[in-house]
Amino acid sequence: MTRIFVGNLSYQTSEADLERAFARYGRVSSVRMVTDRASGAPRGFAFVQMPGIDDAEEAIARMNGQLISGRAISVSEARDRDDGRTPQSSGPSQAPRRSALLDRL
Repeated sequence: MTRIFVGNLSYQTSEADLERAFARYGRVSSVRMVTDRASGAPRGFAFVQMPGIDDAEEAIARMNGQLISGRAISVSEARDRDDGRTPQSSGPSQAPRRSALLDRL
């Protein structure tokens, strides 16, 4: 299963719009529009899942830069979320350091 990131979406774009657009390149398993937790308003990006890797790669190549609802969308393979490590660390995350002020108390 390949997860595809779709960015720069118009707030008027619906999940059905994305499913129709990506279905031209193969079967779409799911579409999830990301919304703001507090307001429920769209955040301008979504994730599309396609079971066929060849179909997903073709969809990524052909859909990137295409217009949907009047905006050129950005399409790429979705990456996993950051695992919580800071950019400087390459090992497991460490406990936060105490400040010198707390050490003196």
